[in-house]
Amino acid sequence: MSGPGTGATDDSVRKLEESIERIIVGKREVVRLTIAALLSKGHVLIEDVPGVGKTTLAHALARSLDCTFQRIQFTNDLLPSDIVGVSVFDTKRGEFSFKPGPLFANVVLADEINRTTPKTQSCLLEAMNEAQVSVDGRTYPLPKPFLIIATQNPVEYHGTFPLPESQMDRFMVRLRMGYPSTEDERRILTSGNPAQNVSQMDHVLLGSDILQIQTRVEAVRMDGSIVDYMLQVVERTRSSPLIELGISPRGALALYRLCQAFALVEGRDFVVPDDVKRLAVPALAHRLILSAKVNPTGRGTAQTAEILAEILDSVHVPV
Repeated sequence: MSGPGTGATDDSVRKLEESIERIIVGKREVVRLTIAALLSKGHVLIEDVPGVGKTTLAHALARSLDCTFQRIQFTNDLLPSDIVGVSVFDTKRGEFSFKPGPLFANVVLADEINRTTPKTQSCLLEAMNEAQVSVDGRTYPLPKPFLIIATQNPVEYHGTFPLPESQMDRFMVRLRMGYPSTEDERRILTSGNPAQNVSQMDHVLLGSDILQIQTRVEAVRMDGSIVDYMLQVVERTRSSPLIELGISPRGALALYRLCQAFALVEGRDFVVPDDVKRLAVPALAHRLILSAKVNPTGRGTAQTAEILAEILDSVHVPV
């Protein structure tokens, strides 16, 4: 179902979705959420076991867009200047000139982000929040559109540095790829080398197309009753005895924008209550800190999802 004036947008988003799904088989929900994050000017954290297509998803998205792409392999000896860039003294001109790092790309894959130190992780905060970086007292804008897709392995913790709460709060969504079904895995096995398939992909959209769609996302309508519903869910996370740290205003705004973008991906120019229920876990769960009696570490993907589901069930859904 499409609203007035969304036809061209629907067609563009559908082309992007179909292009990615030629490589990422059987993961339509993950693909749509990634596209929604891009259109709502957010960033994506993919947390899953190795080998399920996290890196391939980022490559397929970047290849589908006529935009610049950089992959950064995070390690424990990586420095902030290795990512952001550095000022180098030019002997001919007698002054310092800035040499941009790999962060200056439209789509940036931050692979295994939890393998680097908090100091290096924190250099992404300004980039993710303001789409700019500051080096030696000067500010440099990042390209538009700008999307960071970060990956981390939740199973292997040796030599890793868990992302701090402030960093987690900058990601619009946290996704899990999950294992494919038997039929989907058969298609993956018989379709050839994934890396080679990605390299042969054609661009289906320009960066200017994405910027245009991003402006249309802001015009997607959300009824006041749905906003109230969303705020009740957020408030329950702050008052629940099972949660030590509830959803911040930044988290509420992220859910709001993600609902607008997801509605557009679905071909609508308005948000429905089911969008909130559908997106609450990927948009909010990673921002919660559980109380010590629930989880001594404060984190737990399955537990936060269950608690959020209970909160959603306890709040009256507007008709």
